[in-house]
Amino acid sequence: MSEARIIDGKAYAAALRERIAGAVATLKGQDLVPGLAVVLVGEDPASQVYVRNKGEQTLAAGMHSVTHRLDVSTSESELLALVDTLNRDPAIHGILVQLPLPRHIDSTKVLAAIDPDKDVDGFHVVNAGRLAVGLPGLVPCTPLGCMMLLRDVLGADGLRGKSAVVVGRSNIVGKPMAQLLLQADCTVTVAHSRTRNLQAVCRSADILVAAVGQPEMVRADWIREGAVIIDVGMNRVPARDAAAAAAGKTRLCGDVLYEEAMGVAAAVTPVPGGVGPMTIACLLLNTLTAACKSRGIAVPAGVV
Repeated sequence: MSEARIIDGKAYAAALRERIAGAVATLKGQDLVPGLAVVLVGEDPASQVYVRNKGEQTLAAGMHSVTHRLDVSTSESELLALVDTLNRDPAIHGILVQLPLPRHIDSTKVLAAIDPDKDVDGFHVVNAGRLAVGLPGLVPCTPLGCMMLLRDVLGADGLRGKSAVVVGRSNIVGKPMAQLLLQADCTVTVAHSRTRNLQAVCRSADILVAAVGQPEMVRADWIREGAVIIDVGMNRVPARDAAAAAAGKTRLCGDVLYEEAMGVAAAVTPVPGGVGPMTIACLLLNTLTAACKSRGIAVPAGVV
């Protein structure tokens, strides 16, 4: 078997952002500027990088971008008051509260306070319910991006009847991913840490989505020949070179051992450069969708 196709999420995301920017320009002609507000509490280094990237890409797409940077000592009531203000702001169509929050703040309560129609992360229980029963709603960004990549590889109807295994049952990726695959007429298995004979379950999949946060757990003998692999994992581990590792250098890897998967699968997302870039692109797409819904109009044709 020839080496697998590399699923280039970076290129796909760049093209999607370009289409979104074109749609934003069209909406501006109708006096509608999609607006995204991002809230960051505290100074978590990784969160600061994510928030900065989100702000830059929002502005690059021509959207209105607001970032609220709050001190780590901000109280839960103060954060809830800000969310309420953003809910009522007509210039803001999407609200994202960056996780994790400081321990003294109940993230469940904060996420529940966001207007579901502005919940561009897709985490609100109302949006989870809409997804579960097949109603239109805002879908979590990472699973939404995964589905776009799968359709790009397999074609619009290429998922129908496929056996799909999702490894991971989080509310952020695993569960919504399974719902989206079901809606695409796949036969779906959700596997997790308590699944018996996990290796054999994974090997049964035409489509394997790994989202467990375990570095390079999925090996070649876990993969059916010709399967499509979506690796959601983003793990920082010691560098392969012993001297570099001893010097404290690291590398990024997924939940799938990429080099082995490339020799078995039909197509594989790399880490980095696969699913990751799609997440922020889909955040922009959700903001665009929310803005259009606020006016009762459809998303401009050709975006997705």
